[in-house]
Amino acid sequence: MERVAIVGASMTRFGQRDAWVRELLAEAGAAALDDAGVDGDDLEHLYVSNMASGEFEGQTGVPNALAHDLAAQPAYTARIDQTSSSGGAGVYAAWQSVASGASDLTMLVGGEKMTHRTTSEATDVIASLTHPAEYKHGVTLPSFAGLTARLYLDEYDAPRESLGKVAVKNHRNGVDNPHAQFQKEVDLDTVLDSPVVADPLRLYDFCPITDGSAALVFCPESVAEEYAPGGNYAVISGIGGATDTHVVHERADPTTMGGVVDSSEIAYETAGISPDDVDVAELHDMFTILEFLQSEDLGFFEKGEGWKAVEEGVTDRDGELPINTSGGLKSKGHPLGASGVAQVYEIYQQVTGNAGPRQVEADTGLACNVGGFGNCVTTTVLEGSQ
Repeated sequence: MERVAIVGASMTRFGQRDAWVRELLAEAGAAALDDAGVDGDDLEHLYVSNMASGEFEGQTGVPNALAHDLAAQPAYTARIDQTSSSGGAGVYAAWQSVASGASDLTMLVGGEKMTHRTTSEATDVIASLTHPAEYKHGVTLPSFAGLTARLYLDEYDAPRESLGKVAVKNHRNGVDNPHAQFQKEVDLDTVLDSPVVADPLRLYDFCPITDGSAALVFCPESVAEEYAPGGNYAVISGIGGATDTHVVHERADPTTMGGVVDSSEIAYETAGISPDDVDVAELHDMFTILEFLQSEDLGFFEKGEGWKAVEEGVTDRDGELPINTSGGLKSKGHPLGASGVAQVYEIYQQVTGNAGPRQVEADTGLACNVGGFGNCVTTTVLEGSQ
């Protein structure tokens, strides 16, 4: 298969936005086209990652509308919905379209509009992705997170403060991200004293409800120089997708996310690397406990050792393996369909040396986008072209 390059990228400001999803998508899409130096009608495929535009704002047909707004006719369009991992699934779809030879120029735009709904309404929309047997008993993703966090802390003798330090780290990183919803630091006491949401997790252990969008432009690596002279592009060297049990309590170990393990093994094998070769990573920290689980299941740390890496500063921006230099979902925000795209946007910026004050030394980066509570996962490995 043809190796696939990313030659253009954009991200809107995340947070509470007056714009609706169609406007958010067009904002990111137009900026990505400009970044790649192409026009809408140059696109052959146009994908939109979105979980719930119909449920949140009664808007369907968003890919067709976006093609109109970007003057991208007659590009083939499709909406990619894989719950909160819709962005990662969109990256996979866009990669497939180019790697297979079906398209020579593809754009992915991910977006969601959520903040006009109440917290309970938004939580209910998101909770609809759970198994009906769980949903009818009032189970939500925050409750899964609380139960898993309690099990992890007890099983691995981890201090409650270690979870709080994930939030502190990611808020600190978000200060230097002009697109982040929260660009302010928080201290550990503030995190630990915030209201309980799902014991032992508190308010600052959760990401916010967010509006926003992000976009990527893909082409064959063989022609990437035409769009990005001087080699200022990234290559998707590995990508993998996987699922885990839909019913969480059927898992042998709820602290292991099988979809993360399986998708990353595929991505590593495709890229010809090991976890030790990754220089920077963006993980799906919808809840602080997920950063521990993913960092272990991706092979960065031994099982039960992820919390120690945070305590020791290994995952800080100046540490051995910076994690969530963007601020993560925790600080950056989590507009469902956009999050996985924004993760790859951050890694793209890092491996091309364009991350500004967030820049770390990185030739190889990884993004892991999780749907539900590990129900579906896409892991992507990017490498700089130079």
